Amino acid sequence: MKRLFLLFSLAFSISLFSSCGGNSIDNMPREDALKMLDDKIKNDSDNADLYYQRGKLLISLGKEKNLSQYFKDAINDLKHATELDDKKSEYYTALGDAYFSLGNVDESYSALHQALKLDENNFEACMKMGEIAFYSGNYELAMENLNKVTAQDKDNQTALFMKGFIYMENNDTTNAVLYFRRLTELYPDYAPAYEQLGMLYINNSNKLGLEYLTTALNLDPKNVNILYGIAQFYQDAEEADMANEYYVKILEIDPTNKYAWFNRGRLELELYEDYNAALDFFSKALESDPQFAEAHHNKGVAYEMLGDKTNADICYAKARELGFVKEIL
Repeated sequence: MKRLFLLFSLAFSISLFSSCGGNSIDNMPREDALKMLDDKIKNDSDNADLYYQRGKLLISLGKEKNLSQYFKDAINDLKHATELDDKKSEYYTALGDAYFSLGNVDESYSALHQALKLDENNFEACMKMGEIAFYSGNYELAMENLNKVTAQDKDNQTALFMKGFIYMENNDTTNAVLYFRRLTELYPDYAPAYEQLGMLYINNSNKLGLEYLTTALNLDPKNVNILYGIAQFYQDAEEADMANEYYVKILEIDPTNKYAWFNRGRLELELYEDYNAALDFFSKALESDPQFAEAHHNKGVAYEMLGDKTNADICYAKARELGFVKEIL
């Protein structure tokens, strides 16, 4: 089974507050700041900057509370701000952020293009444009904007990480390793850099990968992807007990992790040769995802090893129905 490289969630923070009408709201509780801005807008309804400030605050609240309505309200405020004053690059940058937070990539691109048209060196707009392009798989556009970011801030953690990841996705392992290593030197406590270095090395069965993943795990003990990478390393090395130990740790954190259940089943099937235990684990994987074709197939193998051809054929048929094609070695 192919290794899992799950895109991690990266947080890109933009300065959320600035002085408003001479009264700083930097240190106020967000709800109090929102009420203050509401009152100010009632008394000064044509002040574009007040709508901008409230829009930024609503984006912050939306991310904090994970509620889409805040982003929708932010978009209304920020669009109104641009209607009142269409020359402020930062208004369009915030609007792009709000659209992206709602998953509206096209509108986000449009707003950020306008921000960069007004100010081609707008750091926040370049950062956000790079982020959107990165997640959209447009690596050429992502790199273009990330280069603008690092031209202004050569040690920017997020930009360096995304650049390293882009090189990795393009199979340029040399440059990917250079960027991730640089991150570990600049930010020794930055777990994602160690994680990606570990994944790169263990893909080549290099034990240095295990060292990097162990460091990453010490920094981020509950990271399921890191645990999975370590488990896979041991499984590939046919160290079943160690691999199983890490799959158990994954399931303590995420009891529905289908890949951990599936790989425990593979250990029982291929290394321990306990076919009943394998059946149980493949069944657990299928409880989490009934469409998991490879689990149906391997469950069929376990039945076949137990001499139950009827159930084996049922499982094989289901796997084929779901598109599983057995590899011919």
